Amino acid sequence: MTTLPGTFTHYLAAWNETDPGLIRGHLDRAVTQGVLFVDPANTTVGPDEMEAMIRTARTDIPSAMYHRTGEADGHHGRYRYRWEVRIDGRVAVAGMDVTTVDTSGRIERIDGFFGEL
Repeated sequence: MTTLPGTFTHYLAAWNETDPGLIRGHLDRAVTQGVLFVDPANTTVGPDEMEAMIRTARTDIPSAMYHRTGEADGHHGRYRYRWEVRIDGRVAVAGMDVTTVDTSGRIERIDGFFGEL
C-alpha cells in the first residue's frame, strides 16, 4: 500500500464540493498551473478548464459523490488507484486513474480510465 500525497485529498474534495465558489480553492491546493486531465470523456489543461469541468459535473448530477476505493499503488511520483462515482448510494461508474505529481506533491497529470481492465 502506498500513502497518497495530501494534494489528493484536496483534489477529491473539489469533485465533492457542493458550493461552486469553493471548488477552485481545493484545486489551487492540489494541482499545478499546467495540470492535464484526460479520460474517455474529457480533456482539460490547467486549473481553469478543470474547474469548469467539475462545475459542469456538479451541475449536471448534483447528487453524485466521488470516492477512491481500495488501496493506492505508486512509485517515482506516479500513483494508480480505483474510484467510483455514486449517485444516491449506487455506483454509477467506476474506473482507475494514473496520476503524476511534481516534486512538491502537486498533481501534474491525471489519466483516467472507465470500467474494468
